[in-house]
This record gives sequence, structure tokens and C-alpha cells, in this order.
Amino acid sequence: MQTYTPARKGTVMNLKSENDLGGTEHFDVVVIGAGISGICAGYRLQERRRKTSYVILEKRQAVGGTWDLFRFPGVRADSDIQTMEFPFRPWYGAETLAPGPAIRGYMSETAKMYGIEDQIRFGHRVVRASWSSELSRWTVETEIAEPDGTTRTATFSCRYIVSCAGYYDGDGSYTPEFAGIERFGGRIVHPQHWPEDLDYAGKRVVVIGSGATAMTLVPAMARTAHVTMLQRSPSYVMSFDDPDGFRARMAKLLPQPVAHRVVRWRNIAFQIYVLYMSVLAPKLVKSMIRKKAVEYLGEDYDVDTHFGPRYNPWDQRLCAIPDGDLFVAIAEKRADVVTDKIATFNEEGIETESGQQLSADIVVTATGFDMRILPRTEVLIDGESVDLADTLYYKGVLLSDIPNFAHVTGYPQQSYTLKADISCRYVVRVLDHLDENGYTQVTPVRTDNGPTRPSWLLSSGYIQRAKFPRQGTKRPWKVYRNFLADSIALTLRPVTEGSLEFSRGSAKRKVAKAS
Repeated sequence: MQTYTPARKGTVMNLKSENDLGGTEHFDVVVIGAGISGICAGYRLQERRRKTSYVILEKRQAVGGTWDLFRFPGVRADSDIQTMEFPFRPWYGAETLAPGPAIRGYMSETAKMYGIEDQIRFGHRVVRASWSSELSRWTVETEIAEPDGTTRTATFSCRYIVSCAGYYDGDGSYTPEFAGIERFGGRIVHPQHWPEDLDYAGKRVVVIGSGATAMTLVPAMARTAHVTMLQRSPSYVMSFDDPDGFRARMAKLLPQPVAHRVVRWRNIAFQIYVLYMSVLAPKLVKSMIRKKAVEYLGEDYDVDTHFGPRYNPWDQRLCAIPDGDLFVAIAEKRADVVTDKIATFNEEGIETESGQQLSADIVVTATGFDMRILPRTEVLIDGESVDLADTLYYKGVLLSDIPNFAHVTGYPQQSYTLKADISCRYVVRVLDHLDENGYTQVTPVRTDNGPTRPSWLLSSGYIQRAKFPRQGTKRPWKVYRNFLADSIALTLRPVTEGSLEFSRGSAKRKVAKAS
């Protein structure tokens, strides 16, 4: 059997693994993923439920999730670090859009500081999760890659699963079908799988894409290479001061912890303001964004062609850049932008539909990712296979007809951590209610057949391709887009609100498909 010592802040829970002996280990909670959400889950479980045993299963060999995976040049946050930080461990660095290596280090230090890292089983890829209504228990099967290339399995059981595996397929990537790509004589790379040996200094580089990844890559690579950003259509790009002048002024006037809280809440309010003004007064927001671009690029630059989308701000994600670094690279002729469609690849590079030849030594396909829930993981409810993408979100955390299961993710329009952390706090409230009332199961049960829509209301290609739970149009099946609304729904409203079914029974479950 496992031995367990309740965790305390800064101390360690000691676990002896029965998997090494071929047995099944039991925990109260299994957390899948050791990224931002997984660390939030570990902290909140330890904070409120000291006697709850938990394990975090992480397929990679380090803490960080996305931030351990992405190693491309210039990788950084695309939202301010003061709202992206863990609320229980403030980030006091000077950055606004923090660089990836610094975020990775911060996450690793946080996991160590609170004893969360000791609960992580690295190299454990979850391949199957099976729920038994009779036992009120999940069985979670994992594969472990050995150094010699072989794999072995390890099995865990638990009362509750908290999926913190994010919203996209970290192993795959999305690249459209490009005519003639096999003819290209140079090198093709995808940012999600950046090769360590890639030397691009002095080379001609074409970056295909116009999302946050491209906006990061282009100015970083343009320090030593000439880079062309080839986009089919433009995106909105908003420049932020980095470091933040307001933050510097608050630091002079107030004690550091107080100044930090003021800046954090100001930034939260600004995110919500931009989001709702984009809906209520899109022309005003467009004008603000365009004015900032012109300040860097000049009146003679064709801003409307290359940075003036036909859609309104926040119909797709808005790209943030620090101190106009992308615009500076363009103004200094180290980078340029071509807005056109690809006709074909050829031996020398890419020919566009307008007939322009873009010669390249390296092509980077920053063309997006596949958004899906728990990719490559089979989920069974009482022996029947289910697709979690066919479910409906309950309060943006639980899934319809899936017992004792939460899927924690972040916002597309605000900082990821804001939603992830309050979701984990909500899961702890649900667990408290189960224990306080002697229940063994909790299941969101859909009681109406009203219309549904994608959980993220964006027109981006990866949203249209997504294999992800949907949302309803009314509370509690509606997914909110801002932190204040979610704070009320997840931390203040009663846990028993709405369509949650608590039980001690063992009746088998049927999963209704959301459409």
C-alpha cells in the first residue's frame, strides 16, 4: 500500500510506488498534466484538503507543459505576466510579456517551493481512463517510455480526475497541404517541434502565419536573419510598453505587495475593457490599434493591408507585442510582411498567387495547432467508449454526463492562469461538498436540449477544427469570457446550483452527445 504524509506549504508528501511492483496505486485525485493548471490544482488541493492524496501524471520529463514544450526563438507570454502569474506566488520581475525560459523557471521553482513537484510522476502518458459507477472510481492507465526505447505500463485508481492537459495536441501540429512542398530544397520546421541544431544566422527565412507564434518568431529571428512573414490574411497586433510605466510609478508610491496587487487588478480590468469595447465599439478599438502601428511604421507603410483585418478585434485572438518589436524589425528592414496566398512551393522557396517569388533557406510553418481534449487518451464510462468532445461544459469546468471529472483550462481572451486557478478552487469546493455529505459521485446532467455552440467564440481556424466540448447559451452551461463573471459563478454561487447530480448509487451512466 502507499504511505502518505499530509502536505504542508513548503513540505513534501512521501509516496511509495506500488507500480514498481506491478500493482495499482490508489489516490483520492489524479491530476493529468504538470503545466500551469496542474500546478494550480496541486496547490489548491494542498491548501484546502491536507488529507487528500493526489498524484500528477505528466507525459514530459519536466514541469511546464506548454512552456517546457515550446523552445522556438523569442518564445514569450502573449498576456501580461502580472495576470498570468500564480496568485499564490507573485511575479516581481520587471517584464510585462515575460520570456519563455523565465516562465519555465518560475513554474519549476513554484512546484518545488510548495512540494508539488514531489507528487509528479514524470514520463507517464495517460492512455486510458475508465470509470466504474459500481465502484465510484476511475482507473487510469499510463505508458512509461524507458531509456532503451521500450515502454511499460503503470495503473492508478482514484475517486476524481482533474484533467490539466490543456487545449491542444502537444505531440501533433497543424500544417495545411501546400502544393509542391516536396520540391523545396531548404529546411522546413514547425515551431512546436523546434530543432536544437537549427542555425538561421545570415539565412533567408520565411515564416508562414499571422498568429501569436509568428509575431514572436519574426522579431527574434530578424536579429540575425532576414525574415519574411507570409500571411494569408492579417491579424490585429497591439503593442504594449515593456516594462510597464504605470507599474513603475506604483512601485515608487506604494509598498511592493500593494503596488503589485494594484497593477494586477488594473491589468485584469484592462483586459476585460478591451474585450467588451471590441464588441460594443469595435471601430474605436480598431482605431487605437492602428494608431499605435502607424507610430512605429510611419504613414507611408501600408498598415491597412498588412495589419488591418476585415473582422472585428477579438473575433480572433489579438496578438500582443512588447515595445512594438515586430514593427521595429519591419521599419529597420530586417523583416517584411507579404499578405498573399501560397500558390506553390518550388526549389528556391515559395511562389504566391500574385506571382511573387519568396526565396528562402528556411521555411517556418507557424500555421497553428490541433485543439482537442485529452488527445490519444481513451475514455470509458462503465465500459462504453465516449468522446469528451461530444460533451457540454458545466460552468466551464465539469463535463456533461461525465462523473467525478473536471477539465481545467484557461481563457483565450485573458490570461490563462486566471481561469485555471479559479477552476481548481471550484473543484476543491465540489470535493468538499462530496465529503461533507457522504456522496461518492457528482455528475452534471443536461436537462434541456437547447442550442449549443463552440466553447470558444472565435472565428480562428483552429477553433473551427477543434475537437472540444461545446457550451450552451444559458447558465450554468454557458462558458463565460471574463474573470469577474467566472469568479462569481465558481467561487460565490452554491456548489449545488443548477444541474449537478450528487449520489451514493451505482447506476450505470449514459453519455448524451452535445450537438
